[in-house]
Amino acid sequence: MDIQNKSIDGGKAFDWGKTSEDYAKFRDIYPAEFYDALLSRGFCKKGQRVLDLGTGTGVLPRNLYHAGAEWCGTDISPEQIEQAKKLAESAGMKIDFRTASAETTDYPDACFDIVTACQCYWYFDAEKAYPNIARMLKKDGVLVLLYMGWLADEDPIADASEKLVLQYNPAWTGAGDRRHLIVPPDEALTAFTVTEQTLFDLNVHFTRESWHGRMRACRGVGASLTPDQLSAWDRDHRAMLERQAPEAFDIQHYAAITVLTKNA
Repeated sequence: MDIQNKSIDGGKAFDWGKTSEDYAKFRDIYPAEFYDALLSRGFCKKGQRVLDLGTGTGVLPRNLYHAGAEWCGTDISPEQIEQAKKLAESAGMKIDFRTASAETTDYPDACFDIVTACQCYWYFDAEKAYPNIARMLKKDGVLVLLYMGWLADEDPIADASEKLVLQYNPAWTGAGDRRHLIVPPDEALTAFTVTEQTLFDLNVHFTRESWHGRMRACRGVGASLTPDQLSAWDRDHRAMLERQAPEAFDIQHYAAITVLTKNA
């Protein structure tokens, strides 16, 4: 399913379905500290019902499943949801995964304690998504926006990878990230009040193969390049890693969390 947004990659179409197999294999990379940041705040635990929007292959629900919450997850890509279902089933996890956008997710009113949105909230149509999220949350329910990104200006391997993506996809707007708080759009503030914004640094461990797969699974590569372009990028990125990276290494990342509480 092609997605186009004039504010993302100059309007160039991308399709997460094209990279779902790589995404399932290589994008489950959040370290324990990332999940601990949610659990330490009392989120996603036993007795709570949680909806994960833009769930992709279900990374967040699957990694927090052990904490006991009842999980649901939606994503606009049917291929991503197919992978999420396979991974959850193989792990013996009961998670309700459905294909739907944040704007059209249609669970009943006031049925969730928490809604999470990780690495996806910038794709939302804010005028439609946030009222829909508020509708599905219980009184005093919480929306948690989450993000983790590499810091190319502090890491030479990430920098070289970014530059190679831009050689093949100059329109890609995912490069050049710097530490920044997640600031929700004005449309969210009608239904929600921001109650926390925080940043923290993380080191994420990779091998050459897993970092290559993580980059291949990003929007600017596997989700948008043609097969010929992808093959050439794959060759060039592997060669770059052979020259510049040890077999195993850490990439400097940062994480951001913004908590919004539903207005009375």
